[in-house]
Amino acid sequence: MTDLHTAAKRCLDACDPAEKLRLTHATWALLQAGELHPDPGSPASETIGAPGRPERPQLVPQRQVPHRGLGTPEGRAALVHAVAHIEFNAINLAWDAVYRFRGMPADYYRDWASCANDEARHFALLSDRLAELGHAYGDFDAHNGLWEMAEKTAHHDTARMALVPRVLEARGLDVTPGMIERLRAVGDERTVEILHVILREEVAHVAAGTRWFRWCCERDRLDPRETFLDLLRDYMGRNLRGPFNRPARLEAGFDEEELDRLTALAAAL
Repeated sequence: MTDLHTAAKRCLDACDPAEKLRLTHATWALLQAGELHPDPGSPASETIGAPGRPERPQLVPQRQVPHRGLGTPEGRAALVHAVAHIEFNAINLAWDAVYRFRGMPADYYRDWASCANDEARHFALLSDRLAELGHAYGDFDAHNGLWEMAEKTAHHDTARMALVPRVLEARGLDVTPGMIERLRAVGDERTVEILHVILREEVAHVAAGTRWFRWCCERDRLDPRETFLDLLRDYMGRNLRGPFNRPARLEAGFDEEELDRLTALAAAL
């Protein structure tokens, strides 16, 4: 098999986490070696549905996911599980971006395959930490918000690039420093170390979203700032939340004016 779209679909469809990680790392290695290419003759992408995932965790509405304190191993495990679930979803999101959107530049596919590879490594680090805390992925309920946005934006690459990496995944840039402080306060330096790795590398993933969102806007002769704000209003409703980690978002390609307007919009909701 030499078609990157088909290989991405295999990764996306894999239900067992270990198999998804194995396929992800193998696919990235083949792409780096020049053995995979997006084939213009590849079958058109299928209508988006649920990605491959294990039977557990049980998916519940976000408001039903319990919040636990970090003063106990159980509470810390619940937090690690929540982040692991985000990373597992992020693997699927990256591969869906490769599989679904055709005719993009080669660097687009390389960026998102690289992101998938990073997210798989993050998931493995968090899974190992969960095991150290006496748990495994699937032991706690989780919500499906990231993938629901993937379904809503499956029809257009501009909306996907704007709203998944630059809004939902970028939220990790905002909240992870606070999680690190709370975990450090209870002496969990092992989890802090993992979150530092994830935070550093997620900046590059959000930057990829910024880069390809702006590329889409240039292709379609759209103003990126106005288009981004329009998409936020159309898709996010009253769910946009601040405060925003300005240094990390600036590093990820946001500009000062954009962040000022984002802050004002969140305050007005």
